[in-house]
Amino acid sequence: MRPSGRQTNEMRTISIETGVTKHAEGSCLIKCGDTHVLCTATIDERVPPFLKNSGLGWVTAEYGMLPRATNTRMRREAKEGQSGRTQEIQRLIGRSLRAGVDRVALGERQIVVDCDVIQADGGTRCASITGGWVALKLAVNKLMKAGIVISDPLVDPVAAISCGIYAGQEVLDLDYPEDSEAGVDGNFVMTAGKLIEVQMSAEGSTYSRAQMDALLDLAEKGVTELTAAQMAAVG
Repeated sequence: MRPSGRQTNEMRTISIETGVTKHAEGSCLIKCGDTHVLCTATIDERVPPFLKNSGLGWVTAEYGMLPRATNTRMRREAKEGQSGRTQEIQRLIGRSLRAGVDRVALGERQIVVDCDVIQADGGTRCASITGGWVALKLAVNKLMKAGIVISDPLVDPVAAISCGIYAGQEVLDLDYPEDSEAGVDGNFVMTAGKLIEVQMSAEGSTYSRAQMDALLDLAEKGVTELTAAQMAAVG
């Protein structure tokens, strides 16, 4: 039995509310159970120096957690500097979102996606990628509506989900009680049935090829549900 009472292949309740901030070109609040992440997308007509005069666009991301996003207060990273974990997660978000972008069609501009965790209960990086794509899509829609970008540079939705082995069973969409005790923990980033990135680790026990395949099957189911929620959110 899972602590939440969910079936092994059952997702947490997902909701995506768009247009939650006044100034950002794209924004949403994604809730995956008790994990809540505010995602905003900002259009910048400049690109990093290494892309100047290349004709290619760029998508990058920043990630952070509010001090009381967790059950005990964390230090504020703006005061003391980013942790290695934060840097690793925001790089993951950026390269995941870029995998679904036609950078030629985007044109020589940058879109920065900010993911701020308001409340954490497991799967914050996955929620950030999923919500980040929605914010990115809304920002791109504005570029297209204004005629600045002619063809949609977002090839396919990008979404991510966690899967793992908890109490000897393969389970979908780990919350914190499961994540903290899972024997195997993995994050799957996907688009249109194809893998972008898989992060898998044996936390307390090794796992077999058959178990890996079972987790991948669960991830595909989860990403299908997340993609449907994304498309409903962006209309």
